[in-house]
Amino acid sequence: MATLLEAIEHFTQKEAEKRDKILLSYFGENGINRIVNSICDHLLLPPKLKGEAQILDVGAGSGLFTVRIARNLHKTLPKASLYAMDITPAMLQLLVKKNSNIIPFLGVAENIAKSVKLARKHLNIPAKFDAIYSTLMLHHCINVEKVFQSMKNVLTPHGKAVIIDLCEHSFKEFKEDMGDVHLGFRLEQIEKDVKNFFTRVSIEKLPRICCSSSGRSAELFVAYVTT
Repeated sequence: MATLLEAIEHFTQKEAEKRDKILLSYFGENGINRIVNSICDHLLLPPKLKGEAQILDVGAGSGLFTVRIARNLHKTLPKASLYAMDITPAMLQLLVKKNSNIIPFLGVAENIAKSVKLARKHLNIPAKFDAIYSTLMLHHCINVEKVFQSMKNVLTPHGKAVIIDLCEHSFKEFKEDMGDVHLGFRLEQIEKDVKNFFTRVSIEKLPRICCSSSGRSAELFVAYVTT
């Protein structure tokens, strides 16, 4: 619980207002757009989403990716409903200012089902989702296996999830500057963890998209999984 509270405090006091600027400084406008396009492309892979798909962003933060992804997805799926979950109220407040059509709610990535159950007392959101995605959220979570299990628990049959995050790196300053728990991930470990919960798993590096800091760069990976 102490670690959870520390995370909320970090993102409330230190980062919420400048989150977008930090992401843009690390990836640039082109990098952000390529991440957005990768999420959308993977969400539209088979199995095909229904026209009125329910899609959840886990760890939406301030909504920099969320809003752009929603805009892109609505070109193909105009009737899809978009939801955004985050642990930090200050982040979701910024997201709401950007787009009122995305329904935000508070929640914890390691227990999405309980978070949804609590949110449904006040909001019109589904108990299950056709697709889930997360963008640069996983390295903030203590137990990544619980996150994968949590995602599976709220996906419909034939549901899918797309996860983009950092490959393993040595930027220790990210723990202080960004509240990171993990310094990225080894792809073979992520693949092993994901396969404990999903039947179909595809993991690959994203070419030429890097998070740059102090003259160094860390690569990103995308994991695409289906139930």
